[in-house]
Amino acid sequence: MTAEPLVELESVSKEYRNGAARVHALTEVTLSLPHRELIVVHGRSGSGKTTFLNMIGGLDRPSSGRITVDGAEVSSLPEEALVDYRRETVGFVFQSFGLISILTAAENVEVPLRLRRLEPAARAERVHDLLRLVDLSDRANHRPQELSGGEQQRVAIARALANEPRLLIADEPTAQLDSQRGRTIMSVMRKLVDERGVSVIVATHDPLLIGMGDQVVQLRDGAVVPREDEVVPAAARVVGSS
Repeated sequence: MTAEPLVELESVSKEYRNGAARVHALTEVTLSLPHRELIVVHGRSGSGKTTFLNMIGGLDRPSSGRITVDGAEVSSLPEEALVDYRRETVGFVFQSFGLISILTAAENVEVPLRLRRLEPAARAERVHDLLRLVDLSDRANHRPQELSGGEQQRVAIARALANEPRLLIADEPTAQLDSQRGRTIMSVMRKLVDERGVSVIVATHDPLLIGMGDQVVQLRDGAVVPREDEVVPAAARVVGSS
């Protein structure tokens, strides 16, 4: 029996207006993504990667089509339910680390737990576990300016995992990092999938990182490139896109 997919997009399109012109950011995207895999989304700048991630993450709504994540039809949720979805089901990591400069690494990770009013002992245990997961236990009391770019991004990943999301969405998380630190970040995401069972969707333009995914989705001009037309490094394992 085939397991239900984690993410399903059915004929999803997104249009923006730019003055009198219409911009087709996504066009009739139909795709199923499984649980507990590292999905790599790639394509040139302007191909629709960020819009694709924002649709799945509930940060934007499609102009047409339907998006279902973990059994919930995200594309039709009212705003209040979308807030709960973004808080409880999805974690976000962006290019900019977005850390609070006056807080330590541990305090940055703790912020979402404070918002949930978790008890102090439980917060401390969760923060310790997350910093250990991203190999930063020894940097817990350092502020962002005392950390390297790669370390800051790992703190951002730990913070995104604070509320135990089923799905982590990362938009070009290695864009500000050199290749070595970029591979470290992708290795952390690989570890999340393999050891914690978190599903990860990551957009990257770096061909060296594409091969670390379980499945590769290539976008071109807002559409998924058919499997036979995909152009990816030989190391990338493409499992097709439906």
